[in-house]
Order: sequence, then C-alpha cells, then structure tokens
Amino acid sequence: MSQTNPANSTELCLQNHSLTKPTFCHYCTDFIWGLAGYQCEVCNFMSHEKCLKNVKIPCSCIAPSLVRVPVAHCFGPPGHYKRKFCTVCRKSLESLAFRCEVCELHVHTDCILFACSDCRQCHQDGHQEHDTYHHHWREGNLSSSARCEVCKKTCGSSEVLSGMRCEWCGILAHSACYIIVTPECTFGRLRNMILPPNCVQLFSRNFSKLHCFRISENLQTESDEDDDVDGSTQGSAKDVQISTDSSKQTLKIFDGNDAVKRNQFRLISVPRIAKNEEVVEAALRAYYINDDQQEYELQTFTQQALLSDDVINRNDDAEDSNLGSVFRESVPEAWIIRAKPKDEEVIRIYAAWLKVGMAYVSLRVNKDSTTQTVIKEVLPLLGRQFLIDPDNNLQCFQIRLMFFLSLVQRMVLDNQELILNRLKDIRKTSIRQMNQTRFYIVENSKSIVQVNLFVGGLPPQLSSEEYTNILKDELAIKTNVVSVSHVYQAQGAVVLEISCFSEAERIYMLVKDTTVNDKPLNAVVIPEVRDSKIPQNCCPLLVFVNPKSGGLKGRDLLYSFRKLLNPHQVFELTNGGPLPGFHTFSKVPSFRVLVCGGDGTVGWVLGALEEIRHKLVCSEPSVAILPLGTGNDLGRVLRWGAGYSGEDPYSILVSVDEADDVLMDRWTILLDAEEPAEGAENGVAEPEPPKIVQMNNYCGLGIDAELSLDFHHAREEEPGKFNSRFHNKGVYVKVGLQKISHTRNLHKDIKLQVDQHEVELPSIEGLIFINIPSWGSGADLWGSESDNRFEKPRIDDGLLEVVGVTGVVHMGQVQGGFRSGIRIAQGSYFRVTLLKPIPVQVDGEPWIQAPGQIIISAAGPKVLAKFVATGNLGEYVALPEGLPEQWPLQRKNG
Repeated sequence: MSQTNPANSTELCLQNHSLTKPTFCHYCTDFIWGLAGYQCEVCNFMSHEKCLKNVKIPCSCIAPSLVRVPVAHCFGPPGHYKRKFCTVCRKSLESLAFRCEVCELHVHTDCILFACSDCRQCHQDGHQEHDTYHHHWREGNLSSSARCEVCKKTCGSSEVLSGMRCEWCGILAHSACYIIVTPECTFGRLRNMILPPNCVQLFSRNFSKLHCFRISENLQTESDEDDDVDGSTQGSAKDVQISTDSSKQTLKIFDGNDAVKRNQFRLISVPRIAKNEEVVEAALRAYYINDDQQEYELQTFTQQALLSDDVINRNDDAEDSNLGSVFRESVPEAWIIRAKPKDEEVIRIYAAWLKVGMAYVSLRVNKDSTTQTVIKEVLPLLGRQFLIDPDNNLQCFQIRLMFFLSLVQRMVLDNQELILNRLKDIRKTSIRQMNQTRFYIVENSKSIVQVNLFVGGLPPQLSSEEYTNILKDELAIKTNVVSVSHVYQAQGAVVLEISCFSEAERIYMLVKDTTVNDKPLNAVVIPEVRDSKIPQNCCPLLVFVNPKSGGLKGRDLLYSFRKLLNPHQVFELTNGGPLPGFHTFSKVPSFRVLVCGGDGTVGWVLGALEEIRHKLVCSEPSVAILPLGTGNDLGRVLRWGAGYSGEDPYSILVSVDEADDVLMDRWTILLDAEEPAEGAENGVAEPEPPKIVQMNNYCGLGIDAELSLDFHHAREEEPGKFNSRFHNKGVYVKVGLQKISHTRNLHKDIKLQVDQHEVELPSIEGLIFINIPSWGSGADLWGSESDNRFEKPRIDDGLLEVVGVTGVVHMGQVQGGFRSGIRIAQGSYFRVTLLKPIPVQVDGEPWIQAPGQIIISAAGPKVLAKFVATGNLGEYVALPEGLPEQWPLQRKNG
C-alpha cells in the first residue's frame, strides 16, 4: 500500500498523490506544480519529488524514539490558534487545540496523546548534570517573514508546517540548514537574562508540569488521560468521516485494555474487501506506530462486549482466537489490535544519565531474562564491566521503566522481575504505551530527596514552632520527613523541606482545601536555584505577572515569558504573591526584576521586596516595569510607556536588558486611627492598631480618593466589564460627573504639618502628596512653571510635593493640561490630622480612614528602578520637571 523512502532515514510512509487543491511543499515551502506530490500516509508530510532525497524531518511515528531523555509537555487549556499547525498530523488548527505553556508545540485535541515528549528541559531532577546545552529544535509555526540563520533566506510559511526554531536562543533555519548549525546553544541575545537549566534543581516526580511551573490550575486543563478521552474520541470521528461509499467501511480500533476501559478509540476507513494485514497496517498508522504489521493481529469486539462489566477478562480469554478476513456478512462494531506473543525479543537499554558515548544498547531477552541478568549483560556493553564484583553484587544499578505519553511516568523494576512478562502486561494494557516505553539503566545512588513547598496564608508574627504546630493540627505533617526551613513572620508564610515524594504531594493537595482563621492556605512548589552554577556574567531576570491587569493581557505575557526565558523565572502573582519568587532567587548573587501590572501591582512587589530585602544576597535588585494597569503613572515616568498594547515580548526583554538604573524615593505611611474598634468587649473601647503602607507614586485625601473608591466599588460589583483601559477611564469620567456639584470643605476637616511646621491650607476638596511627576494617567499636577518657594521636583531628592485641588472640575482641567494643582508645600516629613472619616488612596488603592493621625516619612533604601534611556518602547510623555538633569526629554504622547 505504501513505500518507505529509502533515500532518507525519516521512516516516512510516502505515496504518490494526485492533488485536488493548491498545496505547498513541507520541505522547501514552494508551491507543488503539476498537482502531483508525495504524501506520508501517517503524518501527512507533503513534498516535491525532487525534495525527497533531502528530507531529514522524522515522521511522527518515529519521532519519540529519537528523543534521548523524554520531557513531558505542559498543556494549557484548549483554545483557538489562528495560522498554526499541529506538529503531529501537520494539519491546520481549525478547531480547538492545545498549546504547550513552555515550548511552541501545538496539537489537535485528538493528537495530544501522540505528541512527542520532547519539551524543553528547564531544570535538573537529580540525575542530569549537563553544563552545556544543545539547540532544542522545534519545527514549524514560524512567521512568513522569518529568516534562516544559515542562508539568510525566508524560512517561515503561513501555508504549511515548515522551518525550524531553537526553543532557547530563538535562531531560525530551514529544515535543510539547521543540521549544519553549531549544536551548542548559547541562549542567544537573552543569555544574560536566562536562568540556565543546570542552575535549577527540582525533584518533581509526583507533581505535574503545571505544579512545577506554578501555572494556575483553575484556568488550565490537566493533560492527563482522563481529560483527553472525549477530545480524542470526538476528534478521531471528525477526521475520518463515516464513508458513504459502499466499497468502504469505517471501523473503531482500540489499542488495548486501557482504551477499552475508557472507551477511547480511533476510527479508520478501509475497503470492504481489505485483508487482515491491510487493516492492521491502517490501525497501526492510526496510533502512529511504525512496527512490522506481521507482529500484530486483530480481535473482534461487539458493542455488547464493550458495555460488559467484565470486558477486560473476556478480552483476555478470547485473545488467542483465530481471525479470518475483515470482510464478513456482519461487520463487528469495534476491533482491538493485539501484539502476537513472543518467546524472545530485542529491547533497547538507554543510558541517558550515565556519562557514556552511546545513547542505548540493544539486548536480546528471553522468558528467563530478569532485571538482574539484564544489568549484568548491559554493563560490559557500556564499558562498565569493572563495576561487576566477583559476588555479582549489582545493587548499585537499577533498571527503570519510563512511559512517556502525555505525561512522563517512571517505575523501578524489581531485580528478579521477568522482562518478557512485563512487556506482555504493557502490551495488553496498550500497544501505544508499549511503543513509547523505554528501559533505562540508572545508578542507584542514595540521592537526597528534597521538595521545597511554599505555604502561605498562615497567621502572621508566629515562631517556627508555632507554625509547625499549626501544620501538624491542620495538615497532619510527619515531622520525621517534613521540616520548616524558612519562616516569613510578617507575611505569615513558611517554606517546608520535604524528603518524601508522597508526603509532599499529600500536603500540596491538602493545602488547597484548608483554612486557618477563616483564611485559605496556598501552596507553591518552588525550585532550588544553585547559585554556584550561575555564570559569572549572568544576571537572571525575575518576572512577576499579574494576569488580572491590562484587560487580561497578562495571560498572554505569562506564556510569552515562559517561552522566551526559563519558566522557573516567571511567577504569577495570583498564585502566592511575590514572596515565592523572591525566596527562589534569595541566593542569586545578582538579579533583576520585571513587574508586569498596574501601579498597585508594582507597589505590591516593591513592598514585598522591602520586607524580604535583608534575606536576599542581592538586596537591591533593579526593577523594570511593563505597565498593564489603567493609570500606569510610574511606568510613564520611567519611560516604559502609557500601557502595554501588544508589543513584542522579546523586544521588551531587550529593552529591560539595555535600560539604565536610576534611584527612586519610597515613602512609609503610618495610619494611626483614634476611633475605637467596633465590637469592643466588656464595654472597653480600644483603638485600632496602627497600619503601615508603602507609597511609590502618590497619596490622595478627599475628592481624588473618593473617585477611586467609587471606581473600586463599581469594579467589585461587575469585574467582568473592567477588561480595557478605555472602559476603565470611562467609568472614572462617569463617577466624576456624579461628583461635579459635590462640595466638601476638606481644609476644615484636616490639619497639615510639614517638617514640624504647621501649614495653613487653602479652600480645597482634595490634598495630594506626589512622589513622581505623573498623576491620574500622565497629568502634570505640580506644573512646569518655575517657583522660587520650592525646589525643582525629582523622584530621588528625598522630598514630597503637596498639591491641592478644588474639585472635580479642577481635576478635569489638570487632566486636560489646562491648569495645574495648587502648590502647598514640599518636605520630607508630614503629619496629617484627620478630624472626621475621610477617603484616602495610596497608589490607586482606596479606603475610608477613621479620624486620627497620618504620618508620611521616607522609607529605607531607595528603589533601583530601570529607566528606558534608549529605544522606542511604547508612547512616552513629556515630564521635564520630574526628571533628573542627565535624563533626555521624553517624546510627547500624541
């Protein structure tokens, strides 16, 4: 039926096809003229006849066998991906499809089970010790403007799956050119920002890739077998339409007991006069298996058998039945494909983690071959015969069985286990699983298992012993394998060191459903960064992304940054906050931070940095901003633009690498309310304890904070509507118009003291303390005109500017650039006395503050912020009065 191309080693099942629609070659991307080309019957690879001799791309059926160490993919939720192609069947993704969150693999829902487990290896798991890395090539889904690194010609295509891209350094090449590229990967332009995989260690045996990379499970779909059943079944039925041709028949094919149990099948269409061998061949192709069809046979199945509770046992009883021709008077509704029994066979033993010159050795095993005898035969073939002592003590080695379907699973074989019996059991379960099962010989070293688990949401300000007692009571932790390694009292968080995989998994799953003092706990699996392995010139980037900011653009940025960097550098702020990221990088001698979010998110991260600074080796990392919020005033001042609008994430990282460092003041605000707390016991009224918040941008009292509070309440009532900056600003305008006739004599309700001096307030409705020369989405509240009473404002001068506004109309005029605020004072220490409850907002976070004292003073060390001195990222805004003398003027926002 088909002919394997002898001119290459790709094992493509090529057949000459007459084309019925315009088609492009998957090798050279040119149009196939003459309506005649060669197509692989398994993976749909299409090619000119002249290109066949040069094809080096492996067929999907043998690609898994070419991977030396399999790494499972991390599939996100199904979605629609335009102009993308499936890497398994090479067809366009016109319906729902899956995408790996770590690499650029795209697959159909029914192809996910056959995806090759060749994701990027982003950390060491206790075995690999590689200090050099080769390019990690991924085929296709390149833009049509992509250029080959070798020949400099276009190598991308929007018509077919073609071209190659390194998942680490990002270089592009033709499928004919990439094989001559130097194999060692240097991580490309971002090498100084990427955390090398050999610097990260994570024992992840019992955790999925979603857990390892801290991907929120509430928005993701686990790619395990159970979730894939429906997608696989439906997708198969869609691909092979039930034939209306009387000479064709459509058959359901199961590949073993597991598929029967799940009712997970593939559909094939064959002629009614097809012989058993032809049907077996079609069934093997449907499951992407390239074995000899003579080694397999078909067994009939009926719908009644499928519905039977004892279907597996019935199937086993009928296994040896003789099968006749597929063409019968009554065609069965379903078939199961079985492997014929063997008395001996050849297996491959891989030496992936042993430092030897070969990938694997082939070994013939029979019914008497055990794990121990296999180890004894394999060691001399690997040049390790000197490790076999006279007493045949082979306890220092073990045979490990690995299955790598959608997930990579490992199993250690007992020394006396019969190899052929194990193979027979696997084939009964699934021939596809057998096809993607490998034997590895591994040194049985006594490696110390250490899983680091961050647990947050605990009561603050407790000791290590008190946290241990809480975890004993709530999670029943076993103290012989679990210990508290780090305590963050102010944040109510601990880091657990767990020396047992099963205990780590149990605690992780139990934390999700546990609350302490009516506050839910959260758990994050965090890796260990081996600082001694980090290259001397490497300053890795720690990325924090708030996925709720910027109209949900944060979700796309999370994927982009995981793909461009090491996923262990990227932290989602809704999953444990910034503390897990800072703890992970606590031993890194030098690193930088990128915060993706609004001004509130930036303040959150900077506040966490201030609290944990004393526990960091790099106590003053520089901080860059990718503005995703509504106002983004700090991002404007530092030239990161008015807001993210879809710029290339790669160019953003380059801008971060090239940006200059500048210092910026931070301020501490002490809120000491004098009003008694509600619900006082025994009639004794106690005031609320003082509250401390950090300020980066500005603090507002009165009408400014009142508008922010109304906006905050509106967003809490209908959060789904607040998904764009345009809508958010429209809501601000609406609530402002409602307050336009509102009068509130703020100057009568507060008293202001600046640097120990009383300041008389004019008639105002809002009082604003500004640290940066941008307020309310880019407005210049202080104004640019010179003033002999005050110094020229700077963000690093240790001074705050105090400005007043007379109402909503005045604020609107400031926003429009027609007026500026009323300059009141400038100083470094402020005391505000509130005589009645007043709305207050700090960096966009509003609340009602009870009567009492507000003290504003300079915080600890200044922030080392990243300032874009060059480049053209986003829209700049002219803020000459707030910039240090050496800064050039920014381009005005059109």
